[in-house]
Amino acid sequence: MNIIRPALLAGSVLLAGCAASTSQSASDSSATWWNPISWSWSSLSPLNWFSSPLLVSEQGVGGINGSTPLQQQALTDGLNGNYPLRQGMRTADGSIVHFWQALGNDKQVKLELTGQSTVSRIDVTDSQIATASGVKTGTPFSAIYQKAFNNCQKGSGENGGSIECKAPDSQHISYVFSGDWHGPEGLIPSDETLKSWTLSKIIWRR
Repeated sequence: MNIIRPALLAGSVLLAGCAASTSQSASDSSATWWNPISWSWSSLSPLNWFSSPLLVSEQGVGGINGSTPLQQQALTDGLNGNYPLRQGMRTADGSIVHFWQALGNDKQVKLELTGQSTVSRIDVTDSQIATASGVKTGTPFSAIYQKAFNNCQKGSGENGGSIECKAPDSQHISYVFSGDWHGPEGLIPSDETLKSWTLSKIIWRR
């Protein structure tokens, strides 16, 4: 019996040492490995099930503006906890672009927020988010514009097959319209063709 007790004590000390070593190793790993996807599940809280839809304004989207830190908690708060968020980065024109994406229940991207230390751009594709004048995705081109001239230009990058138009009386908001057209690449469709195009994205820029 006298032999067993010291053995148990030694075993306990050994296990404690292993646990401490494992904990330290996990801490070191989290400091040296960067996970490009981070999730925030605050939108699943019952307190957020009945949140009011967000609004796009000259100041930003919801509670997010150009001074909002590009950080998970700040973005979650600015979006009223309505969406789970995931983080990532990509290269564009030789530069690294940092972004957070807000996802809907269907796991589709509803907003994308980009910038460096603070938010500089917000791309909105959620049909539940509108401007103060009621414009949202699905709105026909003809409901806002009579012609593209002096209002629109050919889209670029991922919007290359679309056109981007400055929102009336706005310095920060633009609309991306998409639709069917088989004309020459690089040209904007005729106004008659654009009548059937619909809004596919709202962009806010700082």
